[in-house]
Amino acid sequence: MDQLLEVFVAVAEKKNFSRAAEELHMTQPAVSQHIQAFEREIGTRLLDRTNKYVKLNKAGEIVYDHAVEILGLYTKMQRLVDDLTNKTSGPLTIGASYTFGEYILPYVIADMLEQYPLVTPSISIGNTRDIAESVLKHQLDVGIVEGDFRHHQLMIEPFAKDIMHIVTAPTHKLAKLKKVTPADLAQETWIVREEGSGTRTAADKMLDSLDISPEKMMEFGSLQIIKESVEAGLGVSLLSKWAIRKELSMDTLKIIDVNGLPFTRTFSIVTSSPYRTKALDTFLQFVREVFEKS
Repeated sequence: MDQLLEVFVAVAEKKNFSRAAEELHMTQPAVSQHIQAFEREIGTRLLDRTNKYVKLNKAGEIVYDHAVEILGLYTKMQRLVDDLTNKTSGPLTIGASYTFGEYILPYVIADMLEQYPLVTPSISIGNTRDIAESVLKHQLDVGIVEGDFRHHQLMIEPFAKDIMHIVTAPTHKLAKLKKVTPADLAQETWIVREEGSGTRTAADKMLDSLDISPEKMMEFGSLQIIKESVEAGLGVSLLSKWAIRKELSMDTLKIIDVNGLPFTRTFSIVTSSPYRTKALDTFLQFVREVFEKS
């Protein structure tokens, strides 16, 4: 059954028998035979086939979602058993929201691999909601997310505080004021992340706490383009201290001092199982050490 699941998932993702065969190092007829055997096992057709493509039908979509989860659990089970006799090594799938993933995680991985070179990390960066969903489906071993995140099916461990500041370009009119009021901020263009992002949630909470309803808001999909836009004078933004360290040192961004700020949020570790591999425990140890040193 394991191989049938692997073949089915490969065909579903590649949408093509020949490309799936290449990935699996099998012949195309062998892939077709595995799919036919799997459909007999399930008791219904799972794929719509034409000369140009292979597409999941409704039953196939249901089976695909569960097949991915089953394969993830099976892989995790094998690694946990291997850990009983082996030293810290092997694959580790990590998901992180943008602030942690782009500005903290690279240093964590570098420090870990210096001492444990046999660990092979694979990293996915996404917004908090998407990372949590991937952990829930066992596609990731662990997620690091931002904000006051809750999920009744996941284990969530807040482990550090993240300080966030309102920033502008040094030439912006707010940067020249001795005192900035909420009324001043309400008149500015706010550059924010999309819904589902931890940084966006933090910005919304901060604006609510200051009783601000911005006249104009622009949504961008990455922290880098937000920083570049703020530097260019397009508006203001609320960003983590981790994301703006380089810009502050180069004087390309300036922190705006406002009563009630800086704003703080939480970084949390998200897992779906109490069982952890040695690689995962080692990674989390290095994650915590970064914040103990900062």
